[in-house]
Amino acid sequence: MAVIRMLNLMAWKFETAIIVVTHDEKIVPTFKRIYHIRDGETDEETGEGRGFD
Repeated sequence: MAVIRMLNLMAWKFETAIIVVTHDEKIVPTFKRIYHIRDGETDEETGEGRGFD
């Protein structure tokens, strides 16, 4: 979680996107945009973009 926190802070500070590829569902709510790739198709959903408590 410390690495994800650092990446989110860097994205905010430098106004850039960070691409994270993961199977870890517990970090998903921290992102604002989520892309799922299934069978070669990409689906986008809006994430919560919530901070770390």
